[in-house]
Amino acid sequence: MVKSSPLLLSVVLASLAALAPFAIDTYLPAFPTLETALHATPLALQQSLTFYLLPYALMTLWHGAISDSIGRIATIKWGLGVFVLASIGCAFAKNVETLWFFRVLQGLSGGAGNVVARAMVRDLFEGPQAQRVMATVQMLFGIAPAVAPIIGGFLLGIHWQAIFIFLALYSAVSLWAAIRYLPETMPKSKRLPLSAKQVIKDYRIIFGDKEFNYVVFALGANFAGFFIYVLASPVFLVKQLGLSQHQFGYMFIPTVCGMILGSYFAKHAAGKYSRQLVVKVAFAWMASMVVLNLAICFILPVQPIYNILPIALFNIGMALAMPILSIAALDRHPKIRGTAASGQAFIQMLLSTVSAGLIVPLVWYAPSGLALAMMGYLIFSWLMIRRSRLWNGK
Repeated sequence: MVKSSPLLLSVVLASLAALAPFAIDTYLPAFPTLETALHATPLALQQSLTFYLLPYALMTLWHGAISDSIGRIATIKWGLGVFVLASIGCAFAKNVETLWFFRVLQGLSGGAGNVVARAMVRDLFEGPQAQRVMATVQMLFGIAPAVAPIIGGFLLGIHWQAIFIFLALYSAVSLWAAIRYLPETMPKSKRLPLSAKQVIKDYRIIFGDKEFNYVVFALGANFAGFFIYVLASPVFLVKQLGLSQHQFGYMFIPTVCGMILGSYFAKHAAGKYSRQLVVKVAFAWMASMVVLNLAICFILPVQPIYNILPIALFNIGMALAMPILSIAALDRHPKIRGTAASGQAFIQMLLSTVSAGLIVPLVWYAPSGLALAMMGYLIFSWLMIRRSRLWNGK
């Protein structure tokens, strides 16, 4: 490990966090091709997302506790190592059932980088600087959903297997960078014994904390409001908006630009404006974009520019609030920050899993259905955050 600048640390941490969206988004353009290659139905391929997201969500409950026990870097090593092997397995799947199996392995291992990256931001930085670094990580992390389907569309021109080989290479390079540039922020003197009893005890403390729950459910629901469009993109973009398998960037580039812009605002608002004010502005903006989205879906004809713009604008507010909500949750339990980061990631991925397996198949009948789902998630998020001390300025 070599001494690294804050910017380099941010880039490496972002590369770890970005593994999850790469694992989700890169193969989305290949769905029609995979239907033929693996003799699978559209619903069976949709469930390959669920088979990734559900193990991902469940295992995030352990990644943080493991990193609190054996160290942050060791957790990254085993997590990304398994992910590399699982990605190679996906590449050589002969049927959809085999793909499901290796997607489960990807889900079990892929969250290690994301959870540990969140914890390490708070390990390394304090106060407004932590908020700014989290925003920088989020800004770089936000590029992944835009780049991933474009890369996937390009690699699809070679072969669908090349997509999963790319995921194996990406995770291997991220692992190398983490070992070389990241410091171990959980010294042996602070490590906690790993036991199921202790983990359950810690989660009782975390999820028994109402303030933690309010903040992380608000954070997760805001993200889910956007993520339903990612999960539904093979239907939303191709069948509803009439785009091709190689035009996924038409949605992902604008929406991620919105996320990056919101992260930029969050970075520069840190230390200048109160957290309460920034969060309230973010929610007001998201509510306005939800109303705009509904109006477009029910009044105007289906057009890519009409139906994609409100999603991109929604992401500005989502990304503006995200660093504040994330730091507020982690600060609730500083002695078990890795476990708190796991709890936060678990709630976010649990909502995403529910979206993939239940919500999206019910609402992807039309753009209006997806818009209503986005509205539902934002209402739920607001009902959570309005009860919090963060919202009330305490």
